[in-house]
Amino acid sequence: MQKSFSTEIKPEKAILVGVANKVTTFERLSEYLEELAFLIDTAGGIPDKRFIQNLEFPDPKTYVGTGKLAEIAEYIEANEISLAVFDDELSPSQLRNIEKELKCKILDRTNLILDIFAKRARTSHARTQVELAQYQYLLPRLTRLWTHLERQQGGIGMRGPGETEIETDRRIVRDKISLLKERLISIDKQKITQRKNRESLIRVALVGYTNVGKSTIMNLLSKSDVFAENKLFATLDTTVRKVVIDNIPFLLTDTVGFIRKLPHGLVESFKSTLDEVREADILIHVVDISHPDFEEQINVVNQTLAEIKVIDKPTILIFNKIDAFTFIKKEEDDLTPSTKENINLEELQKSWMAKINTPCLFISATEKENYPEFKELIYKEVKEMHLKRFPFNNFLY
Repeated sequence: MQKSFSTEIKPEKAILVGVANKVTTFERLSEYLEELAFLIDTAGGIPDKRFIQNLEFPDPKTYVGTGKLAEIAEYIEANEISLAVFDDELSPSQLRNIEKELKCKILDRTNLILDIFAKRARTSHARTQVELAQYQYLLPRLTRLWTHLERQQGGIGMRGPGETEIETDRRIVRDKISLLKERLISIDKQKITQRKNRESLIRVALVGYTNVGKSTIMNLLSKSDVFAENKLFATLDTTVRKVVIDNIPFLLTDTVGFIRKLPHGLVESFKSTLDEVREADILIHVVDISHPDFEEQINVVNQTLAEIKVIDKPTILIFNKIDAFTFIKKEEDDLTPSTKENINLEELQKSWMAKINTPCLFISATEKENYPEFKELIYKEVKEMHLKRFPFNNFLY
C-alpha cells in the first residue's frame, strides 16, 4: 500500500521578546506584545511564550541582557521553538549576535510586518511597493539575511523579494531599488491621471488603525465585496468605489491600515497609496472602540496623518464595534476614579463628543447599529463640501 505524505507546512511556534522602560512601561509593553502576537497569528505562526526585560534602553549588542538571552535560548531548545520575534527593529549587528546565541530564525517587528504585506499584496502596484520596502530593509542586512531569500525555504519571514539565487553584491541590490522606484514613479503617473478623472466628485477616504473595520464599512456603504477579516492588514490594496446616498454621489476609498512603529520604508514606498488620503476631501477616521488601547491607536493614526500633512482635513470620527464594547461596572460605594475600563458606552460617547470639534458617531458596522445616522452624517458633510466646491451645480438639492 502506497504511503501518502502531507505537503502542508506546519505552523511555526514563535516566542516574543520586548524591553520595558520608563517610556514603554510593563503594562504598555504587554499591550504591544499582544499586538505582536496578533501579527504572528496573521503571518501564520503560533505565538508562544513572551519574554520581557526591564532595561533603561535595549542592549546595543543583543537587545536584551546576556542573562535574559541565555534564558530565552534554554526555553527555545527545550520547547522546539523555530522563531523568535522582537518587538523593536533590530540593527544588523544585533540580528547577527542574537541569531548566534539563539540558533533559530530571528525576526524583528519591521520584518514581520513586511512579511505580512508580501503575503497580502494582490495587485502589481502593491507588490512593487512591498518589494521596494523589502529591499530597502535588506540592504544593510545582506551578510546575514541574503541566504534566506531562496524560494526553497518557507515560513514566516521567508517571503523574499523573489530572487532565486544568492546575491552578495550590494550594487545589484541598489540597482534593483532604483528600478523599483522608477516603476513606482510610472505607476504614480497613472494614478495621478486616474485621480484627475475623478475631480468631478467629492472624495472620501476611510483611514484608521489596522483591523478597525474599514473594509466592513466600505462594503456596507458601497454594497461591494472588499475582502475583510479579523486579521491585521486584511486590506493592502487601495479600493475606490462610487457611492450614492440619497441624491449625492461621491467616491469612497478604503486605504491600508496604520500601525504603531510602522516601518518608515513602508510609508515611503506606499506614497502613491497615501496620495489617495492626501487628495481626499473628507476623511472618515474609523476607531475600534472595543480595543482597550483605542486612544493610543487614535494618536498613532493622527501622527501618521500629520507626517503626510493631512491632519487638518475635514474629518468624521467613527467609533466602530460598539457591539463588542465591554466595561467593568463599578460598585455604587466604589469611590475610586473612573477609568476607561469601567466607563460605560454612554459616558464614553458624552466624553468624546465633548472633547473634540469634529463630527463624531458610535456605530456597529457588522450589526448596522446607528447605520442610518452614519449615512445621514456622511450625506451632510459631503453635501456641504459639494456646495463649496461646485456652487453652480446645486440642482441636486
